Amino acid sequence: MSGHSKWATIKHKKAAADSKRGKVFTKLIRELTTAAKAGGGNPDTNPRLRVAVQTAKDNNMPQDNITRAIKKGTGELPGVSYEEINYEGYGPAGVAVYVQALTDNKNRSSSEIRSIFDKKGGNMGGAGSVAWIFEKKGLIVVDKSKISEDQLMETVLAAGAEDLTSEGALYEVTMSQQDFENVKKALAEKNIACESAEITMLPKNLTKVSAEDAKRLLGLIEDLEEHDDVQNVYNNADIPEEVLKELA
Repeated sequence: MSGHSKWATIKHKKAAADSKRGKVFTKLIRELTTAAKAGGGNPDTNPRLRVAVQTAKDNNMPQDNITRAIKKGTGELPGVSYEEINYEGYGPAGVAVYVQALTDNKNRSSSEIRSIFDKKGGNMGGAGSVAWIFEKKGLIVVDKSKISEDQLMETVLAAGAEDLTSEGALYEVTMSQQDFENVKKALAEKNIACESAEITMLPKNLTKVSAEDAKRLLGLIEDLEEHDDVQNVYNNADIPEEVLKELA
């Protein structure tokens, strides 16, 4: 899963420096509103909202914006109601692509997402065509300069992590989504900073791609991520090291 997680880390760094902050906030507000609508407005009793609030804070969203988004979800303030929908398909070289979206117009979103796939050398598939390739996991990335592998392993395994791998200058820690917050808390208590921490969809297997196909694939992913309704895009590409370095 290294190709996927490395790209997730690069994407995190790019988002942190993204000048299109308004678009980032729009996506975060949709998630806050939807999470609050689905499970209530109290982060202490709503794990999905708790993660959404932390993600918003990590992206420097003002507290007033967070509070308003939650109140729109609970109905305390008027707001748009969003429908959760997933799109599945294939990119260049047959790479599986799984898209999570929140939309107020399902027909419009479906048409526009299909158009992006078509224009970027991919094709949409039916429901279930690629979902089986991915599983929901917690993924935490830690800079190797912050801690030794033995110390990190001792900390995260005791908190419920499933695996720790070494990728270049980074450690990648995976765990079930249920143990995600336990592992984050254990790291925070040891003052171990995370490069990124998220609930994500990790692929069970990878598809090797050439440098040429990797660049075409990342063009598809970036166009999908630019769409206002799209929250997350996942893929199972094994991306060549030189392409990742170029992006980084």
